[in-house]
Amino acid sequence: MRAQAKVIRWTDGVALLYFALALLFIFLPVGSLILFAFQDGLAPVPPFKGPTLQWFDKVLHNRRLMEALWNSVLVGGVSSLVATFLGFLAAFSLARRDWRFARGAQLLLMAPITVSYLIIGMGLQITFNMMGVDRSLLAVGIGHVVINLPLCFAIVYSQLGEHQANIERAARDLGAKEWQVVALITAPMLWPTLLAAYFIAFTLSWDEFVIAFLLSRFDVTLPVVIWGLLRSGLSPELNAAGTLVFAISVAIVLAVELLLWRGRKAVANG
Repeated sequence: MRAQAKVIRWTDGVALLYFALALLFIFLPVGSLILFAFQDGLAPVPPFKGPTLQWFDKVLHNRRLMEALWNSVLVGGVSSLVATFLGFLAAFSLARRDWRFARGAQLLLMAPITVSYLIIGMGLQITFNMMGVDRSLLAVGIGHVVINLPLCFAIVYSQLGEHQANIERAARDLGAKEWQVVALITAPMLWPTLLAAYFIAFTLSWDEFVIAFLLSRFDVTLPVVIWGLLRSGLSPELNAAGTLVFAISVAIVLAVELLLWRGRKAVANG
């Protein structure tokens, strides 16, 4: 028994060391970015001099960065709303209808997840050129709907259970029309899932670069502006901008986790 206990302690130690090294590998670049955002100097390199908030102040007063930030919020907010709405309708339709080609439709809806963003962006660029659609925030938003719709569909589809179907059937038996069932019964029951899908799509749109770069021209999103500034070299101001982007992304992820936890708790209690 003692030998077995020693083996368990040894394997636990190895697992803990592996976990610590994995965390270091993942978060060391992010930690360096955040640390040198507070650098009291012109170069974001050791030795660290600071701390100072002057670079965050410059970011907040940089008109180009602030316009790009607003563009990212606008594109992410609208495209995520459209992707969540369409994903919900597709998920409800495929989950509640016994269609002959339902499985094939699911595969088609999920297909963009397996395709590189570069290929999707190039395809959209060619399509928009054929249709006479200029590169703009609208084109970027459409591209983000294309890449986020499959994810929103998958999230909502996974939460459409039989207990909700029973409530929907009861509503129909009481005289509710189909649109009333969807809008007043199904959607309210799924609101934590819908919000989680929305925020995940917003996070992906917020950080997306390839499609935004290929489909925009003058009005660009924040990742495109940051990429353009990186061509002239690193600076603490760019570190500060990256830190703000990371902080917003973390806040969104925490909000998603809270919503999913509340959704699981509601299902468990319901």
